[in-house]
Amino acid sequence: MKVSDCKIIDLPKIAEPSGNLTFIESARHVPFEIVRVYYLYDVPGGAQRGGHAHKILEEFLVAISGSFDVVLDDGRDKARFHLDRPFYGLYIPRMIWRELDNFSSGSVCLALASEYYDESDYFRDYSEFQAANV
Repeated sequence: MKVSDCKIIDLPKIAEPSGNLTFIESARHVPFEIVRVYYLYDVPGGAQRGGHAHKILEEFLVAISGSFDVVLDDGRDKARFHLDRPFYGLYIPRMIWRELDNFSSGSVCLALASEYYDESDYFRDYSEFQAANV
């Protein structure tokens, strides 16, 4: 996969005077079946998350609250995305190295994943990722 395969996807937004509503439907708003949902929160200032790639898993990240940056790397090219709204998210296909940083105070990152957690699906060493991504 290439960084150019990663993309921002707009989500439905229903605006009402009493508040807005956004929803995400599996295989409709994201290009995979959602198998697992998790979220990052209370990330200390200056901390970085991620620092890995997945062999099979695809992800979709949404800034539910606050903001953060996602740095994507396919072994050749890099791209930085700033997520700061709950009505769009970032699709990350398999075999893309990701790092999350620049978290604002109180930010929450929602992650939708195509697979159950499996440690063997991770590349946690960048040089191993690069060797496998040739």
